Amino acid sequence: MTEGVGPRSTALLVIDVQKGFVNQHSRGIVPTVVRLVDGWREAGGPVVFTRFHNAPGSPYETISGWKRLRTAEEQAVVKDLAPFIDDSALVIDKSQASVFTPEGSQLIRDAGWSDLVLCGIDTDACVYDSATAAYQRGYRPWVVTDACASSGGSQYHDAALLLAARNLGADQLITSEVALSRISGTGGVQ
Repeated sequence: MTEGVGPRSTALLVIDVQKGFVNQHSRGIVPTVVRLVDGWREAGGPVVFTRFHNAPGSPYETISGWKRLRTAEEQAVVKDLAPFIDDSALVIDKSQASVFTPEGSQLIRDAGWSDLVLCGIDTDACVYDSATAAYQRGYRPWVVTDACASSGGSQYHDAALLLAARNLGADQLITSEVALSRISGTGGVQ
């Protein structure tokens, strides 16, 4: 994040860290996401959570044949993050990949955030789509590489980061340590 970026202009978006997306490929990031959310809140920064749901008849079902994330159990945020939900700026329930639903778009615009720090699952779907949508709307997206994963495996995570480096800029890929040092003002600005 750049100099002058702080809690008033920057939000942390925790994308779809839900039970239905957590598996052997993605569960390893949960402790990193928890540390990131905890540190972000401690610095006074706003945190937004998203929860994906796959409605019957959605394109995910009718085109891709994907029928997961239908039940309340699958849609629930993982238990390690549940304590943070009540204190978040907003929880956006969405039936699309991007966080830019009408509600999400309105929140981001009204809050006046210029920078959006993204973490979560799946790097190659909802995180990447939200980052590119932010970029296309004139916001500065930051993808926290060690706080993202793909439930499909590391090859999808790595492919998404490769595309993000090309399409958003390699400098927009940061680690959780860098994100926390910049929001708390303890790290150098790069």
